[in-house]
Amino acid sequence: MPEARRSSAADSRLLVAFDTPASVLAWSAVDDAVMGGLSSSHLLFDPSGHADFTGSVSLANNGGFASVRTAPGDYSAPGARAFRLAVRGDGRRYKLNLRTDDAYDGPSYQAVFSPPAGQWSEIVLAIADFTASHRGRPVDAPPLEPARIRRVGLMIADRQAGSFKLSIRWLRAEAPGSL
Repeated sequence: MPEARRSSAADSRLLVAFDTPASVLAWSAVDDAVMGGLSSSHLLFDPSGHADFTGSVSLANNGGFASVRTAPGDYSAPGARAFRLAVRGDGRRYKLNLRTDDAYDGPSYQAVFSPPAGQWSEIVLAIADFTASHRGRPVDAPPLEPARIRRVGLMIADRQAGSFKLSIRWLRAEAPGSL
């Protein structure tokens, strides 16, 4: 994998790093089982220094999504213009979900990404790539304010049935000087 671009602390903020077993403890699954579906997912630490978002998406019972998210916390990134993830994909499309409140159910800001299968890469998602949605449907909301981020999540949806695995090393908020 190419070396991550170096940037000063003022240009970049590490929001999530999966470098210890404890790094996955603040995450929990929220799958379509909340509405009767049969999909399931987990976020598991891999001792080689990353986490695996893994599971299976089922379309049975009107299901079709699996997700994991953090407990509420300080993920604020004032001045951020983009988010950078170090990921290894499986050829599927995923979403980075960002929430600006502590509510369990409510709007989230989502950006879609499709990392190459089987190789580590860095994905950059601009603030403009994030759209507000609630339960998979677009909602009218102001643009994402990075300074207000309280939760981070990963999701697979869009009727992509079957097993999946997305590996992730870290997530950074990037300011203009680091892009």
